[in-house]
Amino acid sequence: MARSLDGLVLAPVADQAPGQVGTRTRFSYHEKDGEIWAGYAGGDVVRGHLVGTREGDRLDFRYVQLKTDGTTSSGHCVSQVAETPDGRVRLAETWEWESQEGGGTSVVEEVTRS
Repeated sequence: MARSLDGLVLAPVADQAPGQVGTRTRFSYHEKDGEIWAGYAGGDVVRGHLVGTREGDRLDFRYVQLKTDGTTSSGHCVSQVAETPDGRVRLAETWEWESQEGGGTSVVEEVTRS
């Protein structure tokens, strides 16, 4: 199993569609006893929250977010936890909106402090 997500900051490696999570979005993860949660913000997202579970290297969570245009949206995501060649955490995600049409895949990686 990959290491704990607790206390890590992750960011997408590429922008999604306009008005969604992008490379300027930062996720602050927490993990305890198989539970995961995170707050996120940046880019077109004013504030977002996710909550779910971890079983081995698989995350299953729901997310809700408030965007800069004042709209809200929610969805479901399943992620696979892995490591980058340089030892950072990487999440390969498959997500779908529940409040609107659409879905896709994305990758977020641990942000290193310089």
